Amino acid sequence: MKKVLFMIWQCTWGLGQTLIGLVFFLALRKKCSHGMYRGCIDTKWNHGGGLSLGLFIFTPREDHPKAQPIRVHEFGHAVQSLVLGPLMFFVGVISVSWANVPYFRRLRKEKHIPYTACFVEAWASKWGEWATGEKAIWN
Repeated sequence: MKKVLFMIWQCTWGLGQTLIGLVFFLALRKKCSHGMYRGCIDTKWNHGGGLSLGLFIFTPREDHPKAQPIRVHEFGHAVQSLVLGPLMFFVGVISVSWANVPYFRRLRKEKHIPYTACFVEAWASKWGEWATGEKAIWN
């Protein structure tokens, strides 16, 4: 029952990011394997990182050494989506910028700053662990 409510909530309050996630899912539907993870549709892609878009999470394949902790972290972003709904857009901008802007990538590498030093990323790992009881990625 909880998973059904989770899915309904993501398709209403989290509709914006879920629709974007659906586009990614459809683009990858034949290239990647898919499964369910705690109410999310989990696409296992060939990237070392993850992405969360409402009802959809995109995580590394099972042979990646940190696949499960990344999955928990991305589920934490899905929980953020439940709380923030349309405001999740701002978390997404911060998260994508922290992950991909060359300045931030260089800063993290040169100063050995963990990925979760960014507050939205720490929040996602914390909520992912709270919601699943599993360990999330912290660096």
